[in-house]
Amino acid sequence: MTPDRREPDHVARVMAQWSRERPDLDPSPIGVIGRLHRVAMRLTEELVQVYAAHGLGEGEFDVLATLRRSGAPYELTPSEVAAGTMVTSGAASKRIDRCEARGWVTRRASDTDGRGRVVALTEDGRALIDRAMTAHLANEHRLVEMLEPDDRARLAHLLQVWGRALDA
Repeated sequence: MTPDRREPDHVARVMAQWSRERPDLDPSPIGVIGRLHRVAMRLTEELVQVYAAHGLGEGEFDVLATLRRSGAPYELTPSEVAAGTMVTSGAASKRIDRCEARGWVTRRASDTDGRGRVVALTEDGRALIDRAMTAHLANEHRLVEMLEPDDRARLAHLLQVWGRALDA
């Protein structure tokens, strides 16, 4: 059943409540940020189901995908993995540990930096992320197909512009 687009959603009700209780405030940002937050939470629920179907958590998926998309020989330093997964080096290290324990990645000394380490995708890790990524992208296509193609493109552009502004 498709929701009635004319019915106020939860965020619209929250905004109306704030307008009633604090008419001196403009609650309009809640219309964007509140909805974006709710959509992000729902998308995460949908995404992690696919990861779990492949025996992966969100963090492990992210590490394997980062290594796989880096190209052959599918090796990065732990710092590069952290940057590619957009988490702290400590969080990346824990994720790498879990992947290493499952045999999906290895760690070794760097050939070029005596103190450095290299994280490498194993054959099992590569096969797993290739299967998981195929299912993940099919799932993402399913999720964005709820929007018209022009709306998807416009939304992607707006989020890019907003993200760059926040990063600046």
